[in-house]
Amino acid sequence: MPVVGADLSQRLVPDELWELVAPLLPSFAARPQGGGTAPCDERAVFTAVVYVLTSGCAWRHLPPTFGMSPATAHRRFTAWTEAGLWRRGVIGAAGPTFPA
Repeated sequence: MPVVGADLSQRLVPDELWELVAPLLPSFAARPQGGGTAPCDERAVFTAVVYVLTSGCAWRHLPPTFGMSPATAHRRFTAWTEAGLWRRGVIGAAGPTFPA
């Protein structure tokens, strides 16, 4: 779960939505050269992405309470977009559970 409050996290990404999304996320690949930081929790990153997309917040203004840098959230959003996550109907499949 993200560092952000449980109420906000649950409102942005309810368990039902997460169950739809989690299997569609591409797996994290470790850097071949090693090093770097440990990967962020996928649900935390997805919650941060949903926050940015639904609030109109600029990526660079992502609150630090989400527990990751704005660059990390944006990088993962870009990777998920390139992998076709959004085209596969995540938002459509979520229906009324997806926050407005």
